[in-house]
Amino acid sequence: MKIVVHDTASAMADLFRRPLGERPDALREMLAPLQNAMSAVSDIDTYRMHTTGCGFRIDREDPRYLTALGQLRDAGVWDRIEDCLAAAWERLSGAAPGVGSAETVHVVLVLGNPDDDLLTVRNPGYLGMGGIPGAIQLTMWPTRAGLAHIGHAAAHELHHNVRYANVVWNPMTVTVGEQVVAEGLAEAFVRELAGEQAMGPWSTALSGAELDDAYEKVTAGIDVAGMQNLPAYVYGDATAQHLGCRPVGLPDFAGYAVGLRIVDAHLAATGLTAAGSVALPARDILTNAGVPTGAPTPDPPGAATDPAAPDPTSRATLDG
Repeated sequence: MKIVVHDTASAMADLFRRPLGERPDALREMLAPLQNAMSAVSDIDTYRMHTTGCGFRIDREDPRYLTALGQLRDAGVWDRIEDCLAAAWERLSGAAPGVGSAETVHVVLVLGNPDDDLLTVRNPGYLGMGGIPGAIQLTMWPTRAGLAHIGHAAAHELHHNVRYANVVWNPMTVTVGEQVVAEGLAEAFVRELAGEQAMGPWSTALSGAELDDAYEKVTAGIDVAGMQNLPAYVYGDATAQHLGCRPVGLPDFAGYAVGLRIVDAHLAATGLTAAGSVALPARDILTNAGVPTGAPTPDPPGAATDPAAPDPTSRATLDG
């Protein structure tokens, strides 16, 4: 596998100095490596994903952007991402020899919108998307947490990238079980790679009775299928509503904490690692963790019916 971390620092510096009318084309050019990689398996429009999501605004001047970009450069963010990804791939390829992967993975980091609550309030200033083999997008604002963890977030996304080069992902049949297992595996992988302090806050935010309650609710819906039905179980009620889905009674990012509990039970039962488990079917991991699967599941209360709900043909997700 070849990992290419694109120099979006220079591209964004150029973009922010251009007249507003020239910025859409500059953004499309910067996102082109992602668009080209994703187009082989998805109809995701990366430009639209940026402008309707948490990315920086291109329709107005904002003096904060160049300042924030300077902070990222001073912190060596692009070099740290590259180093973390190299270490992550070495671990994955060593623990699961012969595992499939994209020939080249294109990595694009963009500044986020500091006024977007989903990025800076619900999340600690950074997000990732790496579920399409060959493409990893990272969005961040230079918060303390973002600067400390963005390289580890890239490693999390690489685990997803390799997983979905080996595990079939169908937007119509993907289940809650697959999604929470994938998130738990990716966070456990970061822990293996760099220690517990490197993990994102999503998987450790719940504990005690609150985690027990979330575990019961998520595992009760473990066979709920269809990408449009997953956000409430994985990201929690607030983010699900932001995406146009009904809530199911879960706190922020409950699926991550539940996923990590499931994965930890699988690791304890098998003696495997998260790296070595990258290509295992979710059903095997759930079985190893003692989570029953396969029962008929009625339409979930979080079924997306709003026209603005996530496109079920798209694999773009919010991720730590």
